[in-house]
Amino acid sequence: MENEKKTGKIKYFLVLHVLVLFYSLSGICSKIAATQDFMSFKFILCYGGIIGILGVYAIVWQQVLKHINLTTAFCNKSAEMIWGILWGVLFFKEAIKWNMILGAVIVIVGVIIVVTSDE
Repeated sequence: MENEKKTGKIKYFLVLHVLVLFYSLSGICSKIAATQDFMSFKFILCYGGIIGILGVYAIVWQQVLKHINLTTAFCNKSAEMIWGILWGVLFFKEAIKWNMILGAVIVIVGVIIVVTSDE
C-alpha cells in the first residue's frame, strides 16, 4: 500500500514538472511578442498563446494540488527558472553565465531539500 502511495506521488511530481515546463513556454511567447508590432497578427498570436498556456496551467495546477502539498508544489515551480535559461539559449541565442548556473544549482538543491523534508 505504501509503495502504491509513493508511486502515485512520484507520478504527480512528474506531472508537476511537465506542467512547469509547459508554463515556461509562456516566457517564450512573451519574449517573441515583445519584438512584434503592437496588435500585429504575430503579437496577437503570441498573446493568445500566453493566455492559452496560462489557462491550461491554472486548471492542471489545481488538479496537482489535490495530490501534492502546496508548499512543495510551489517550491518545485521555481524549476521554471531553469527552463527559462534553456529556452534563452535554444531560442534566443543567449549566453549562459556562471552566476546563472550557480543560481540554478541553488534552486535545485532547495527543491530537493523541500521535497525530501516533506516526506
